[in-house]
Amino acid sequence: MNASLLQDESGLETAQSQAAPARNGQVRAERSNAAQTQVATLISVLVNNYNGAAWLERCLTSLRAQSISEQIEVIVADNASPDGSGALATALLKDWPNGRVLQNAADLGYCESNNRAAKLAKGRYLLVLNNDTWLEPDCLERLLAEVEEAGAVAATPLVLDYVEERIHSAGEAGFDVFGFLSHEADGSRRRELFVATGCSVMIDAEVFRRLGGFDTRLVMYADEYDLCWRVWLAGGKIILAPSARLHHRGAAGVNPRGTEQVIELRTSDSKRFYANRNNLLVLLKNSQHLLLVLVPLQILLLTVEALAMSVLTRRWSHLRRAYFDALWDCWQLRGHIRTERRRLRALRQHGDFWMLRFLRGRLNRWGELQRFLRFGLPKVDPK
Repeated sequence: MNASLLQDESGLETAQSQAAPARNGQVRAERSNAAQTQVATLISVLVNNYNGAAWLERCLTSLRAQSISEQIEVIVADNASPDGSGALATALLKDWPNGRVLQNAADLGYCESNNRAAKLAKGRYLLVLNNDTWLEPDCLERLLAEVEEAGAVAATPLVLDYVEERIHSAGEAGFDVFGFLSHEADGSRRRELFVATGCSVMIDAEVFRRLGGFDTRLVMYADEYDLCWRVWLAGGKIILAPSARLHHRGAAGVNPRGTEQVIELRTSDSKRFYANRNNLLVLLKNSQHLLLVLVPLQILLLTVEALAMSVLTRRWSHLRRAYFDALWDCWQLRGHIRTERRRLRALRQHGDFWMLRFLRGRLNRWGELQRFLRFGLPKVDPK
């Protein structure tokens, strides 16, 4: 592989296109000497699917329309979707030689489902892709070119809203003083990212396997946070590739009507349980010594947040499931945490002091507050 886990840190500030500019859609005329090598580079696109009938066709159609479609392998991992989207994926891929459906017997969760798909993948790179996305025609060609030019192990394209040209995500620049991800707002140039955008993570397949893939104990949420932190600890490099553009709808539970525009925020007891628990697990697993100080700070913030949400929603069961159960489950998983910390010692090339370069002043919860002010308090489903 060209991207070993030992990478230099040069060439990161190359000027790129403006944030979400209008373009003529043409891949830039300049070609590197590695162009002939790129022709043979296979990208395995892993699409995890559960009840994605509303979004899957556009996602797969956009993959088929890629300028390098002959270099793409598509594996849809369907988690026994009751809405028939597994059969839809089979029909959409039936005459695509490099397309297949992995039909799981049950809903395995995001992490296990993607790990199983990755075992079948033949590509040099994996693109872990959400089903509620669609790619602009030259997205993967540009993404591949930027990864190889930068010598990166992993990357994410510039993610735009599903309908509009507004930037949805430019990746995660780092972490705040509570250990939550601090979002990147600048999508104008290639730059290092602490964490790639979760809806579209491209990673060297060999590196993914050496790192152990996704941690299946996480099930879902914060999985990309955990994986990307391990990439950096092992000496890899992650970039934003702004010339590659992708459109993302957002979490499936955000809009109950399933339309393209967000009209309200929705969450559930289970979603908050996994999000809160997994953020703590990522800190406990990957911090060496110094950054463990973020753990009590995060617990303190979660406690305040839990009390506020319970008062505002008048649902004390939410306090128990989404917060207290999350803390208790972290304690129950202490054996897994110790095992993961021991495994990381063999891979670790950077300690906590080195990782402080990703500490940011922009607070994650400030962004959450802005969303609440825009859409109102989230509707909480008791499940």
